[in-house]
Amino acid sequence: MRIIGDGFLARNLAASFGDRFPEVTALASGVSSTATAAFDEYDREARVLYDVLDECRRHGRRLLFFSTASFSMYGFPPGPAAETDPVRPPNAYGRHKLALESVVRSSGTEHLILRLSHVVGRHQRPHQLLPTLVRNIVEGEVTVLRGAHRDLLDVRDLLHAVERLLEDGVSGEILNLASGVPQPVESIVTAIEQRLGVTARRIHRPGSPAITQASVERLRLRVPDFRTATADQDYLSALLDAYLPYYTALPADLGAQPGR
Repeated sequence: MRIIGDGFLARNLAASFGDRFPEVTALASGVSSTATAAFDEYDREARVLYDVLDECRRHGRRLLFFSTASFSMYGFPPGPAAETDPVRPPNAYGRHKLALESVVRSSGTEHLILRLSHVVGRHQRPHQLLPTLVRNIVEGEVTVLRGAHRDLLDVRDLLHAVERLLEDGVSGEILNLASGVPQPVESIVTAIEQRLGVTARRIHRPGSPAITQASVERLRLRVPDFRTATADQDYLSALLDAYLPYYTALPADLGAQPGR
């Protein structure tokens, strides 16, 4: 696999796949924060995508493109949001990702588009949710939006799904890749505190009680064993047990992760 990028997703893809899937180019370098508003960052990602599409077309390669299954794409739908549902992204990040999806789909290049939720694992960047919560809790104060939920996905589950999809030659599709189990941020904070044996001061800010839930029905048709090892009610505990030691043992590295 040819991997564009050197950050969170790129490092995990490289460690998992190495020289496998030599016909695939994975674009894992782009805007990774829903709060990004800088035009030059969006412009840079678009230009990289155009170049990669040209290269894939010339050499007959398949593009693996990562989009978003978050609120930025789906807003607050009344039920689980399917990939075929009409969308009106509510912010610039979501509109940017949807526009790039359109570019990929109309390019004539073989491709697979995966809409990701909040992926959790080693090599995360400091601005992402779990590293931010851990850092703030350790420092003694954490801000929580009332009613906020986030869908956390173990990067190992992501890698398993990618492996199966590529092995089966799935292409020309958009698939949600999420846990399908949005977690209350209050519960995430409490679970972290319990494991660290600390209690942080919570600053509550107004938030929406609505929930963004991405449907994983189509994904499970293609990857039937996706996320079957851990029950929904145990998923958050399994994530924290796996990665909390990593975040707390390497605090200096949290501010030095490059790339996506």
